[in-house]
Amino acid sequence: MLLVPLSVACPNCGSKDITYTCEPKCCFNHLCGSCYSTFELATIPLGKQFHEVAIPAGERDSLAPTTACAVCESLDLFQVDEGEGPDVTLFCSACHALLKLEFEAVQRS
Repeated sequence: MLLVPLSVACPNCGSKDITYTCEPKCCFNHLCGSCYSTFELATIPLGKQFHEVAIPAGERDSLAPTTACAVCESLDLFQVDEGEGPDVTLFCSACHALLKLEFEAVQRS
């Protein structure tokens, strides 16, 4: 399983120019730099765990897309690199859960 930093496309226009605009103790509001739509990211547990996974090293960009694990609320999430597709699967490096990424509170500009 290859893990990469979380990358999302705007649910309105498909742009990858996305910025996280808040802080975790408040919400997970994101802004599209192309169409100025806002949305929140959330996760849903898939009921699976993996324990022998290599976690990528390095610091995270504080403006990069983020959300919390629905199981343990950790922010240590990585995207499972499965190629292009509409469904995004995430891996929590804290509790080893697999999660489905969801878009909430989409506000189109």
